[in-house]
Amino acid sequence: MKKTEGARKLWDRYKCAALVVLVGVGLLLWPDGSGDTGPSWKEQEMRDIQTEIAEILGSMSGVGQVKVMLTLESDGQRQLAQDTELTYSGDTKAPADYSRRSETVLVDGGSGDQVVVIQNQYPTYRGALVVCQGGGRAEVKLAVTEAVAALTGLSAGRITVAEWQ
Repeated sequence: MKKTEGARKLWDRYKCAALVVLVGVGLLLWPDGSGDTGPSWKEQEMRDIQTEIAEILGSMSGVGQVKVMLTLESDGQRQLAQDTELTYSGDTKAPADYSRRSETVLVDGGSGDQVVVIQNQYPTYRGALVVCQGGGRAEVKLAVTEAVAALTGLSAGRITVAEWQ
């Protein structure tokens, strides 16, 4: 009987702490949606850009099969239009209390609502590697380097063209 009374006293004393620990463990084990959902939006966009550059380069004379890898210095950002409402109480020079509410502006784009982008900051590239069948020939290297520089804004020193093996 004393053992159950001692256990009950311990439970009464530490039940809140035990509950917090159990909730914490449950939250740690809860799936966060970052499983095998595929690449993120930015990763997919980078793949699309690399694929598009590879297709363009592959259509150039003497290039042949091509693979492109771009590395980023900083990824781009989009600034979206916001509808902001500011409410306050008291004097306008020294409000007693205020709150701010913002919503992203959406417009009907025909196939559904679309966000309004007010500023696009494009990615800054660190370097590029192009591997192509004609990469061993100087004229192909020069043409590919110039094309990649024009598309990415990279200097020629940050672009490497190698021959496909």
